[in-house]
Amino acid sequence: MAALGVIRISVDPVLHLGPLPVHWYGVMYALAFLAGFRFGVLPHLRPRGVSRRDCDRLLIWVIVAGLLGARLYYDVQQPLGQYLHDPVRIIAVWEGGMDFFGAIFAGVATIALLCWRERLRFWLVFDAAVLFAVVGQPIGRIGNIINGDILGGPSSLPWATAYTNPHAILQAGYHLGVAYQPAGAYEALCAIAIGFVLLMLRRRQVHDGVLALTYFGLYAVSQFLIFYVRQSEPVVGLGLKQSQWTCLAMLFIGLPLLFLLWRHTRTDATQRTSVRSEAAS
Repeated sequence: MAALGVIRISVDPVLHLGPLPVHWYGVMYALAFLAGFRFGVLPHLRPRGVSRRDCDRLLIWVIVAGLLGARLYYDVQQPLGQYLHDPVRIIAVWEGGMDFFGAIFAGVATIALLCWRERLRFWLVFDAAVLFAVVGQPIGRIGNIINGDILGGPSSLPWATAYTNPHAILQAGYHLGVAYQPAGAYEALCAIAIGFVLLMLRRRQVHDGVLALTYFGLYAVSQFLIFYVRQSEPVVGLGLKQSQWTCLAMLFIGLPLLFLLWRHTRTDATQRTSVRSEAAS
């Protein structure tokens, strides 16, 4: 069945400024980091007593860890041969091809370490991190859409996308001129929807950690569904892809563990407040 309408993308993924090649993917991720920090992190942490110096330090280390984690998690899902012949591609984040689950795992570990070292409240910083994510993710996905590196299967839907620029960075098995479901756009829309949920919770002045737990669960559900559309990742077991198994692990193992940790830290904080009140009286 022929597509009724196709969105044709002919943008060159590389912007040539004289002899200097600039990847749109990198530009969008830089804008995503700036927007996430300016409109997600600072408005949440600064009014709650975290210094600008600590905010800047958190940003730098979490971005570095997140980029490496996202790329390495993506690498383990790809054929090993392509990296044996060209090992530099293992960390080639400028090509596109990063899995946000890797960024989450590396980012959370880095936040925990930095909070312990700098004596910051983990759940407060974790909440700021997920606000950073929901602000930045839709912007970063624009880079993926320009690249053509997050696609679903062939489609006749009116919003299906076909790439016509010969420099488009399509994954193996995808072809120029063929209309595919724009899985990257679906991810951007899901991030925006999750962002609205977090914004409503934040306006209700919920306890530290509620935003993080909500994001953790909603992101896992959204990705589990989107990966039914994405066909570039192979099925690894029981009809599910590796990222879908990761989603299930996040929902049934990671989320309960985080919730128990949150309950434990909330109880400890309440007890410390009670002891201080009794001592003051």
